[in-house]
Amino acid sequence: MKRLENKVALVTGGSRGIGAGIVKRLAAEGAKVAFTYAQSAQAAAEVLAVTEAAGSKAIAIVADNHSTDALPRAVEETVKTFGRIDILVNNAGMFSLNTIEDYSLQEYDDMMNVNVRAVFLASQAAARHMQAGSRIITIGSNMADRVSDSHGALYAMSKSALIGLNKGIARDLGPKGITVNLVQPGPIDTDMNPASAPHAEGLRSRMAIPKYGTPAQIAGLVAYLASEESGFMTGTALTMDGGYNI
Repeated sequence: MKRLENKVALVTGGSRGIGAGIVKRLAAEGAKVAFTYAQSAQAAAEVLAVTEAAGSKAIAIVADNHSTDALPRAVEETVKTFGRIDILVNNAGMFSLNTIEDYSLQEYDDMMNVNVRAVFLASQAAARHMQAGSRIITIGSNMADRVSDSHGALYAMSKSALIGLNKGIARDLGPKGITVNLVQPGPIDTDMNPASAPHAEGLRSRMAIPKYGTPAQIAGLVAYLASEESGFMTGTALTMDGGYNI
């Protein structure tokens, strides 16, 4: 039996990059997977085709993390379609760079709403349906622990907030047998941060393993956290960044 056979997962931001890698891996592990996307219907259709080819049932849900009701609705649609929700992966997020002098209040609100408030809302909605053995997994960033360059203050702050949120939710849900963990990637080769970008060599020079990671590697860690094997782990932040932060 596959590790996630008969499980139902919801992955936010699952049409591209790390999110798409997670959707494909959970489907390959036997889960039924719902995932959200905000813009690219074509990319979402391509991910659906891969999951269906793996023999898994999947649905794509349009949801904008800026909205306060989009992710709770996505949770409800997942439960309505598949009858339950066992795994929530909070992956969707945004990234922008600016100096502290030049950030606008709107940029602050957008960053916090997408990267923190949406995680809270999705986790709250999912927890109301979850049973013992369920999993909440959030994708953060190694910048929560180390800001090695300028222009990243708001992004780092939003990802640092997830550490406290993760620990608090883990305390709330632990007695119910639900684990809550955080994954903090470093440089991962995606269309948003390609290994061929002009700044990539500077990032590699700071890493113990001087190469970018892949969405599949992050997805492998998520699959472990979603499985029974991780059942005694909760409230933990796991960094996978090629040694960038050591």
